Amino acid sequence: MTTVKQDRMDSIIMKEISRILQFELKNPNLGFVTVTDVQCTRDMSQAKVFVSFLGQQTRNEAGMKILNQSKGFIRSTLAKNVKMRKVPELIFVQDKSLEQGRKIENIIKEINEKEDS
Repeated sequence: MTTVKQDRMDSIIMKEISRILQFELKNPNLGFVTVTDVQCTRDMSQAKVFVSFLGQQTRNEAGMKILNQSKGFIRSTLAKNVKMRKVPELIFVQDKSLEQGRKIENIIKEINEKEDS
């Protein structure tokens, strides 16, 4: 069960990482990335950062590689901009919920088309 304080911290970290990725991380190969969620552990030692990319899977994999290579920069920038006792270790996770939602939508669409014909 998450606390209000932890939810607020997750939200602050999410906004700040989004800002860092958009304005401070100078890598043209990253492409369009969206931070969809952040979940910190209770002791704030780790933060899972869920991201989604616009485009094909190969681009997603390249984007994940860039994010993992840039972890140190993102974490140090986060530490400078957000006042917190301990800056969590960042773990980037590809958020596939949009992709899964699209697949489910297509399956439902196919079922409805079969019923109509």
